[in-house]
Amino acid sequence: MKRPDHGRKSIATTFSHHVMSLSPVALRAEIAALLPRLRRFGRSVTHHREDADDLVQIAVERALKHLDQWQDGTRLDSWLFRIMKNAWIDEVRARGRRDEVLAPEEAGEHVGYSETGSRDIRLSIEKAMARLPEEQRMAVSLVLVEGLPYKEAAEVLDIPIGTLTSRLARGRDALQAMLGDGDITP
Repeated sequence: MKRPDHGRKSIATTFSHHVMSLSPVALRAEIAALLPRLRRFGRSVTHHREDADDLVQIAVERALKHLDQWQDGTRLDSWLFRIMKNAWIDEVRARGRRDEVLAPEEAGEHVGYSETGSRDIRLSIEKAMARLPEEQRMAVSLVLVEGLPYKEAAEVLDIPIGTLTSRLARGRDALQAMLGDGDITP
């Protein structure tokens, strides 16, 4: 499924498929251009804006610290998504060891916003995504939201393509069931 670009082209869009022989300064600019996509992926993985921002910060710090490990010809977005996935796994393990539970978002965070139809739909989709198992949510986020090819998403998640397609199919079915049955409301 191709996502509409709404007439926007960024450096990240132009070069994300095959960034070749970029200087460290140019790579930093590419990473900066990918920040909105990284943040969106972070939100779908963590379910919390603050955790997503922290995850993006950790991933960008690791990427900048290890720019020498990025290889020419490798998709920069895939490399960063993989760093984020690994950082999230580290964080979940650390939280499990600490027995910490995240506090829910403040109930009054959206006071003053009008509840329009498109906002209701977005909230319903976010809630449905949050109910998916993490493995399905990551697969759906990378392929359907971020638009990565199956091969790239499978590499980011470090799973075979067949496993990715299975997780996508189960994730799509679950989303359709939740959203189609009206099981999820904003």
